Amino acid sequence: MAITIDSARGIFPGTLSADAVPATIARFNQLSAEEQLALIWFAYTEMGKTITVAAPGAASMVLAEGILNQIRQMSPLEQTQVMCDLANRADTPVCRTYGSFSPNIKLGFWFQLGEWMEQGVVAPIPPGYQMSANASAILQTIKELDPGQQITVLRNSVIDMGYDSSKLDGTARVSEPVAIPQAVAQRTSVTIDGVTTPTVLSYINNMNANDFDVVIELFTPNGALQPPFQRPIVGKENILRYFREECQNLKLMPERGVAEAAEDGFTQVKVTGKVQTPWFGSVGMNIAWRFLLDPQGKIFFVAIDLLASPKELLNLMR
Repeated sequence: MAITIDSARGIFPGTLSADAVPATIARFNQLSAEEQLALIWFAYTEMGKTITVAAPGAASMVLAEGILNQIRQMSPLEQTQVMCDLANRADTPVCRTYGSFSPNIKLGFWFQLGEWMEQGVVAPIPPGYQMSANASAILQTIKELDPGQQITVLRNSVIDMGYDSSKLDGTARVSEPVAIPQAVAQRTSVTIDGVTTPTVLSYINNMNANDFDVVIELFTPNGALQPPFQRPIVGKENILRYFREECQNLKLMPERGVAEAAEDGFTQVKVTGKVQTPWFGSVGMNIAWRFLLDPQGKIFFVAIDLLASPKELLNLMR
């Protein structure tokens, strides 16, 4: 049987991903708009305590200045309505603009709103507001996740708001400028205990250097990349767009791995380690990369998994 993207997704089936993350996001999405906004606000006030602080300046906020200034000039009632519209994914001009933003700009947008809410510039949650029992339970669940899982929940909670970007026919995506690849002389090379596969090492090293044009040439034309808790992104053009919009200035820190033969001359490689994002400072997410390489050493498939626990970093079982 020929290897397909669907069959490739099953390599290293013993990998335990953090299922608590999509489950928590699903519970969040079932809340009313008011409860979602309250939970985000209370989570924001917990940042620096049990929830990781977002680092300002990670997104090019000049791209969101227009919509932010509009909101700043609104009355408190209008500001609250705009935020409810975003949570409800309404079809409004503000929601359409927000829907065109890349994930990093959406994160920066909410970071700025959180700052303004704390300062009283934007309407905050009313004093004495009590969250529902359901929303309080979700917030408590978030607090009990490890830091990498916390930031994934909070990130996904806000990037799915606004008007559905898939319905924005003819509307250009608004993304950060593509980072210039790091100068070759300034690059460092990783070592991975148990893995010397050139393609895998090149993938990690060039991702760390923001050299996505080199990374994409490691893939087969019909290759696929599966981000955490998402369907595979298929085709080099689509993968390159994802790299440029969501993977700039990542720090990949692989630790150990295993490589073994698969069917039809393919090779499967699993690597575990950590990833730091520019938005969340020194916090590392526990990650597994599951590669399937074709007989020529090209990437046919790679899955990035957010792991269930730190002990999963040691799990290289098939």
